[in-house]
Amino acid sequence: MSPTPATGPRVALVTGASGGLGRAIAERLAADGDHVVLSARRGDELEAVAEGIRAAGGSAESVVLDVTDREAVVDVVAGIHERHGRLDVLVNNAGHNVRQPAENVDLDTFERLLELLLVAPFHLAQQAAIGMRARGFGRIVNIGSVAGSRALPTGVAYASAKAGLEQMTRVLAREWGGFGITVNLVAPWYVPTPLTEGVLARPAFHEAVVAATPAGRLGTPAEVAAAVAFFAGAEAGWVNGVVLPLDGGFSAASFFPPA
Repeated sequence: MSPTPATGPRVALVTGASGGLGRAIAERLAADGDHVVLSARRGDELEAVAEGIRAAGGSAESVVLDVTDREAVVDVVAGIHERHGRLDVLVNNAGHNVRQPAENVDLDTFERLLELLLVAPFHLAQQAAIGMRARGFGRIVNIGSVAGSRALPTGVAYASAKAGLEQMTRVLAREWGGFGITVNLVAPWYVPTPLTEGVLARPAFHEAVVAATPAGRLGTPAEVAAAVAFFAGAEAGWVNGVVLPLDGGFSAASFFPPA
């Protein structure tokens, strides 16, 4: 029998939830009945999202968190357990990118991005898994990128971290699956968010992305949130260690001209 969460609303922690994909994910999980703990560094924007969820009939709270602050991560996860007695779902979404040719990327920048995009998700997963293992139930969803498996230029640190996140997802799925914990990853292609608005604002770049996508359009935050909600669902216990491209067919397509 597939493990199920204890009676009552599930508790979900979503990082980077003040806007973009994180906001859409938090809103979707709340609409599905979860109590959502939203975290990000920007407190005012974060609380505005939480207020919007509550106004729509959902349950949410906000917690200011820099995911690279290791002591703060421990405190936030412990605080969730103190307030709610559980943490059922973790969505590792917080992220940032620095676009530069590889020869211009200084090592401090490279290390900061690895800390944010790879080390911090691992630490959060580690902390969340303590309670999940004890209860025999947990859902961890990592937000990756097509850049983790495709060589997109000017993002060497971002891509390296996202590639590492894919393999981390598989290893954790294997190690923790026997405790009722699933660990999966969604890997979006270009979706309009604050992280991508700069490059997508360039008409030629926007047109090139759409042309390379068989679906002929960009994705939406709601579509990413729907995939996360599936992986986070109580009935997805047989889905573990999956890396799911959300890219309108980009990863499956070749660059040969159409027949």
